[in-house]
Amino acid sequence: MHRDRERSGPADAIKEAAEAVEDAVEELGEAAEDTAEAVTGRYTRFREFIRRNRLLNTTWRIGVFTVGVTVLVGGLVMMIAPGPGILGIILGLAILATEFAWAQRALHKARAAAEKAKEKALDPRTKRRNAILAVVGGVLVGAAVIAYLMTYKFTLPWNITDYTPWEG
Repeated sequence: MHRDRERSGPADAIKEAAEAVEDAVEELGEAAEDTAEAVTGRYTRFREFIRRNRLLNTTWRIGVFTVGVTVLVGGLVMMIAPGPGILGIILGLAILATEFAWAQRALHKARAAAEKAKEKALDPRTKRRNAILAVVGGVLVGAAVIAYLMTYKFTLPWNITDYTPWEG
């Protein structure tokens, strides 16, 4: 009997801890929802205040346009240069979409294209084809390297007697 009580003690403690964690997560979720509502409400009131004043509204839209286009152009540049180009383009469109309907349509099309690309990339046949192409490409590159080394009389490093790159 005493042994059963010892076994149930840790189990009860684990159950109590799990319930406490569950309650804490629920409270955090409610707090996050309340915070999101407060921030959204504040932003909505702020945006309504700006929309009432024509000069402020125009200035706001110019600012949003400037920031959005800058991020969008940065994303386009990063498509060529190193960097997360797609992320920059989508972020730029998202910034622009807060104020402009054309950007909302473009963002919707970009999201749809990204979803199609995701579905296509997850297709098993496409994965198999890409794996086969990668292996074939690796074999071809390896064969090209070996052919180059054979053509130009590759000497292994431990067989070289004179390490100077020039003649005698």
